Amino acid sequence: MSAALDIDFVRSQFPAFSEPSLKGQAFFENAGGSYTSRFVIDRLMRFYRERKVQPYYPFEASTLAGEEMDEARRRLAEILNIGEDELSFGPSTTQNTYVLAQAFRQMLTPGDAIIVTNQDHEANSGPWRRLADEGFEIREWRVDPETGFLDPADLDDLLDPAAKLVCFPHCSNIVGQVNPVHEISQKIHANGAVCCVDGVSFAPHGLPDIGALDCDIYLFSSYKTFGPHQGIMYVARALADRLPNQGHYFNAYSPVKRFTPAGPDHAQVAASAGMADYVDTIYAHHFKDSADPAERGRKVHALQSAHETALMAPLLDYLRSRNDVRVIGATRPNGRVPTISLSTRDPAELVNSRLAKLGIMAGGGDYYAVRLLSALGIDPTHGVVRLSFVHYTHPDEIEKLLKALDQSL
Repeated sequence: MSAALDIDFVRSQFPAFSEPSLKGQAFFENAGGSYTSRFVIDRLMRFYRERKVQPYYPFEASTLAGEEMDEARRRLAEILNIGEDELSFGPSTTQNTYVLAQAFRQMLTPGDAIIVTNQDHEANSGPWRRLADEGFEIREWRVDPETGFLDPADLDDLLDPAAKLVCFPHCSNIVGQVNPVHEISQKIHANGAVCCVDGVSFAPHGLPDIGALDCDIYLFSSYKTFGPHQGIMYVARALADRLPNQGHYFNAYSPVKRFTPAGPDHAQVAASAGMADYVDTIYAHHFKDSADPAERGRKVHALQSAHETALMAPLLDYLRSRNDVRVIGATRPNGRVPTISLSTRDPAELVNSRLAKLGIMAGGGDYYAVRLLSALGIDPTHGVVRLSFVHYTHPDEIEKLLKALDQSL
C-alpha cells in the first residue's frame, strides 16, 4: 500500500485543475457539488456523440447505449457491496426520497410513526414530515443544541411498536458529524422498524460499503461524488418487494424501474460508470495487488479519508485559536468530515466581499438545513459560512485558505 494519497496523480484525473479560467482559485464548496472526473466527462461526451439513441434495441448504437447503462449499475453496485437489482438511478436524491415517501404512504397505516431528525438536509426530512397530513405521526430525533450532534441513546425514547421508519443522515451537511449508521440500524431493526439513511454528505468522502451498514435504504448524489447529476438509491431487496410500485404499472416487477416514475436519463446513467473507472484507477495507482470491487472501494475510501483528516488538522487548529468565529460541530478531525461550518458576524460579506477576492471559492447560507440552524440558535436567514473540501484538495490550498481567513476575519 502507498503510504499516502498521491495528490498530484489524483488531481490529474480532474480537468478542472488544468482549466485556465479556474487557475488561482481554491475550491471550498465541494459539499454543494464536486468537480467531475475525466472518466465521467469522456463517457458522457461519447454517449452524446455516438449513442444518443433509445437504448436496448438491436442496432449497434442502441445496444452499446444499453450496455453502458447496465455497466454503470453493475459496477457501482459491486463497489457499494449491494445487489445490482437493489440500485436505482433518479434525477436527484430529493426526488428519490419523495418517491419513496409516496411508497411508504401506501404501505403504512395512518397512525404509524415515522421518526425524522432536525440534523438532516431538508431532502431527507421534508417528504416524510409531509406525511403528517395523511394521518401519520411524525416524531423528531433532536440534536444537542450546543454541539449539533445526534445521540443514539435519545432514539430509545422515540422507538416503540408504532414506529415503523427512522430517517437520519450518515453525516450532517452543516455539523460534519459522522453518525454510527450500523449501530443505529441495529437499534432500529431491533424495534422492527426500517431505517433510511441520507448519505449525500458522507459519500463524497469515500463511497460507502452499504452492505456493511445494515441499513434498508441509502441515498446519495453522484454529482457530489465526482460524477454526473443523478440521485443514486439503494433499497434492500426484501423491503423493495414490500413497497408498492411507483413506476408505470407494466414495470411493477422490474426492481430497477419500480421506484423511478420518469424514464432514466440514459446519458447520465451511462456516464456514472466513470465513477467506477475513477475508483479503479486510484486503486491501481496505489495498490499492486488485486481485489474485488467492494474491497477496492474500501481501500480507496481509506486513502481518501486519511488525506482529508490530515488536511483538516491545521484548519481546525487555526479556527480553535480564534474567538471571533463559532465552529459548528467538533473542532478535532476525528469523527467528522471536512465540511466545516462557521457562525460569523456577516457570512455573506466574508465569502463574497473578502474570500472570493482572495481566490477562495466558498459559500454562505442555510444549505437546506434550516431546522438544524434554528436548533443551534442561528438565524437561518443569516446562515453560516461553509468550508468544505474532499480528497483532491491540495495542502497548498489549505495554506491559501488559512492566509485568506487571516486577512478576512
